[in-house]
Amino acid sequence: MGQILENIRIIDMGRYVAGPYCATLLGGLGAEIIRVERPQGGEDRFISPLFHHADGSPGEGGLFMQTASGKKSLTLDLSQTKGREVLHRLTQSADIIIANLPPKALAKLGLDWPSLSQRHPSCILVTQTGFGTTGPDSHKGGFDGLGQALSGATYLTGTPEQPAKAAAPYVDFSTATLSAFATLAALMHRQHSGKGQHVETSLLGTALSIMTAHLTEQAVTQKARIGTGNRVQTSAPSDIFKTKDGHILVHIVGHNLFRRWAKLVGRAELADEEAYCDDQKRGDARDILCGIMQAWCADKSSKQALALLEEAGLPSAPILDLQQALDNPQAHAMSFFRSIQFPELDQPIPVADMPMRFSAMDAHMTGRPPLIGEHNNEILRELGYSDEMIDALRQENVI
Repeated sequence: MGQILENIRIIDMGRYVAGPYCATLLGGLGAEIIRVERPQGGEDRFISPLFHHADGSPGEGGLFMQTASGKKSLTLDLSQTKGREVLHRLTQSADIIIANLPPKALAKLGLDWPSLSQRHPSCILVTQTGFGTTGPDSHKGGFDGLGQALSGATYLTGTPEQPAKAAAPYVDFSTATLSAFATLAALMHRQHSGKGQHVETSLLGTALSIMTAHLTEQAVTQKARIGTGNRVQTSAPSDIFKTKDGHILVHIVGHNLFRRWAKLVGRAELADEEAYCDDQKRGDARDILCGIMQAWCADKSSKQALALLEEAGLPSAPILDLQQALDNPQAHAMSFFRSIQFPELDQPIPVADMPMRFSAMDAHMTGRPPLIGEHNNEILRELGYSDEMIDALRQENVI
């Protein structure tokens, strides 16, 4: 069976993660993705560069290998009238436009929803902003860390002395995923109505959604939790523990797991004590229970501790460094990485593939990321530009 989004064309005007990865996910379902970027390449191309050119300038980076895989590249100088003319002709051929650009920038390009819907009413516009489109912060740009900070996550992740944000940009990637989910819903709506619509997501909205359990608890109980680092506050023992040769994470939640844990560490009587009879009471007593767990881990290697925990059916994992995460046999058994060959690199590189599987259809990255403007001629010819016209655009630095 073919891919479910075959014959769907998406114009990716996004940068960094929330917009581009949304397009990447839809591309993995078969959509054609055309990335529009500046003639010198978008700034997100070169984050964490994997190599440098002979002149010392940075080459494509690790982020780009994931967020641009399988796309085509069209370069346009959108400050020029002719560049915007090409863009408008291109967008008329699109089913979906994805743009995590500020509202003013969209309006300047004629891609705001009132303008776009007049020209192309069946098109779906997908936008991501930092904070939404109304309110005192709606004019501000946003990045992942700001969403973490404004949702309470950074405060609760660290300690009162040192708040901490997650190194993984989960707000960005979650916003991209929710955007892709919403885009599919808009496509289903269009199948029935024939009409496009404007789909909006924001980093702040995503971050607040992820933190809702903690925020709702605060609203109702006024508990005013403070950060306790890696130590979970609503169950125990749930923390990162030091072994003789490294660290492991153990997460005990629910009384059945707690009873098994108590037996494993030689304290079976704890499971019958009132002080530890439910998750929250155990969470309140986390320092005591985590202290017992730490003492149990102290004279064992990570391998020994994890083997005993697995035998007891207790959720646990080693703390892997980046190379160990790449080499993890489970990740390879599930083919979570896909090898991509990029022209400037001597060896294939691993990039996380589509993180889902279907029994009745195909979903995967379809190819490497594009070079800057690699598909200019192909796309422009399809839009009706002759070779002479394309050469003129190139000489005028429009492409």
